[in-house]
Amino acid sequence: MSDTDEEEGPAVPLGEGDPVEGAPVARVASRLHYAIGKNDVVRREGDTVIRTPEGPRELASVLEETDEVYFDTRRAFENAVREVIGTGPIPTEEA
Repeated sequence: MSDTDEEEGPAVPLGEGDPVEGAPVARVASRLHYAIGKNDVVRREGDTVIRTPEGPRELASVLEETDEVYFDTRRAFENAVREVIGTGPIPTEEA
């Protein structure tokens, strides 16, 4: 890489404005090892605030709303969380 490549800036323009509160579900999922039980997830990451279409929420409160007790894969964990929080745009400003 030449010096001029580093001076050009990021390849994708970054948005301006306030940062979004909470961590993406995928980031939390990447910190876990599978297969894992729901109680272990809550113990390790339960106080982590995640981004949802309705605003930031603690992962433990999201997991309380799912009937799943065991996640054999990362995809199973992410699907269970998304069934509770839904999908859609994440709000960038507080109402």
